[in-house]
Amino acid sequence: MVEQKARDATMETVALTPAYVRDILSSLDADRTDDVCQLLAKLHPADIADVLGLVRRDEQRELLECVAPDLLPDILTELDEHLRDNIVQELAERQPDLIADAVRQLDSDDAVYLLEELDDASREAILEMVPEERQGIEASLQYPEGSAGRIMQRELIKVADSWTVGQVIDYLRSQVDLPRSFYDLFVVDSAQRPVGTVALSSLLRAQRATLVIDVADRDLDLIGMNMDQEDVAFQFSQYDLTSAPVIDASGALIGVILVDDIMDVIEEEADEDIRRLGGVGDETMSDSFIVTARKRLIWLGVNLVTAFLAAMVIARFEGEIGEMVALAVLMPIVASIGGNGGTQSLTVAVRALATKTLTPTNAMRVIGREALVGLLNGFVLALLTALVAYVWFANPLLSLVIGMAMVLNMITAALFGVVVPMVLERFGADPAVASGVFVSTTTDVVGFFAFLGLATIILL
Repeated sequence: MVEQKARDATMETVALTPAYVRDILSSLDADRTDDVCQLLAKLHPADIADVLGLVRRDEQRELLECVAPDLLPDILTELDEHLRDNIVQELAERQPDLIADAVRQLDSDDAVYLLEELDDASREAILEMVPEERQGIEASLQYPEGSAGRIMQRELIKVADSWTVGQVIDYLRSQVDLPRSFYDLFVVDSAQRPVGTVALSSLLRAQRATLVIDVADRDLDLIGMNMDQEDVAFQFSQYDLTSAPVIDASGALIGVILVDDIMDVIEEEADEDIRRLGGVGDETMSDSFIVTARKRLIWLGVNLVTAFLAAMVIARFEGEIGEMVALAVLMPIVASIGGNGGTQSLTVAVRALATKTLTPTNAMRVIGREALVGLLNGFVLALLTALVAYVWFANPLLSLVIGMAMVLNMITAALFGVVVPMVLERFGADPAVASGVFVSTTTDVVGFFAFLGLATIILL
């Protein structure tokens, strides 16, 4: 990412507080453009990006007109992914020179981030305006979306394994086109394969006559060009990396991934999982109510279909419910508690799969633990519910039925909350997308069937 440009020395950067946001929005509503521009000028680019995510599309255009051109690249790379796609596409159609200028200022990975979702015509128009950057951007776009090759930065420093520390330092001082930010140097052999990394701190402490390979860390964490970005993020988290070399099929060094890029990946993946678990897809706060309703309607429709399965179970016991109205009063409690228990297990399991802390190696232990958790919580909640049911209806057998049903459903919820996402991942499906529907349907069906079935056997 480009470094933030120097601001007017008399202008102090301020924090983005709720009060400050209200000032911006009220100035927008009152068409006080000068006030809006002055307020934005005091904000960090990342905060301006946040403000853009809070307003309507037409207001986004007005805000962008107030932004200094040299800050635009920073702002665009800080935007939420879906908001960025919309804004960059619109700018590419109306003011392509602004996007071209941003591409020239950005590191290669951020330039790719801006252009990857543009339509072909708009992207081609921008690339024609940046001939020096074009080859590297097009090469990165050839890699699959979400792969290491797509998110890597091509700007890096590599030195020959035969160089001395003094030669490396002289080389760094003589270059005018070094990466804007770097933490490590990469030592390569004659075939351009990385053989070691040298931290800047190690380089500065070494004597000039020392061979650079002698101060290099040869325990490399190599990233294959097609490695999924989630796996890359896991390596950074697992091994506390600040940067890692990316290699092609021949083992040659072609790029580097930095920790700040991985932080964006981790946030993006976590945000994606949360949205998918909630069935809200890729909606943003700036979407219109029609767009938002359409995106949510898909999963609500799926849930409606599965809800009919639970309704069919209830219909099977229509006569029994008619004989004892208390069953209709109490049965939502069993399904509701089971659904919440399943959601708890599901959330933990999906996140554990994403961070690779839930694997086939420890799967049985985790499943056993969740079963015990379901049993214990089910037993405690069953006692409380049975007590309330007894006070309410003065029927000890009814209290026994709802207690037993609740224990059974809590165990089922806990088990399915873990097993369903594991099975879906095993068959290549995204557990964050489909697990919720399966688990909620299961807890509803089992809850109703257990409660009404036991009631039929014991009470009627």
